[in-house]
Amino acid sequence: MAAVAGDIYRDGLIGCDVGGVTIRRYYPWGAKRIPWSRVQSVERFELTAAQGRGRIWGTTSPRYWCNLDPARPRKRVGFVLHTGRPVRPVVTPDDPDGFEAAVRAQAGGVPVTAGRKHVL
Repeated sequence: MAAVAGDIYRDGLIGCDVGGVTIRRYYPWGAKRIPWSRVQSVERFELTAAQGRGRIWGTTSPRYWCNLDPARPRKRVGFVLHTGRPVRPVVTPDDPDGFEAAVRAQAGGVPVTAGRKHVL
């Protein structure tokens, strides 16, 4: 997907701009927008068979929600966005390092940490 003016990171499902993160295909009816002010921390983790690689959409845990990403089984890295809400969005960007750089640049010092194991 082509970049739009103001984008810092963008792939087919995730967009980061100066206002926040947009996660496409999050809901059956559309995208979820998360302002940077709501992002408390971001956790980078390795996708494995037990940690979401086979999860195309949704979750088995009520604490996490994965947007619809048919390419997720071929990806190796995911991110959990901690927003202070009970359900934490999980994204699997096409360019994990580019996404992490966008978060570090825009989220005002929000920590990006190495993750622990998640059951998605």
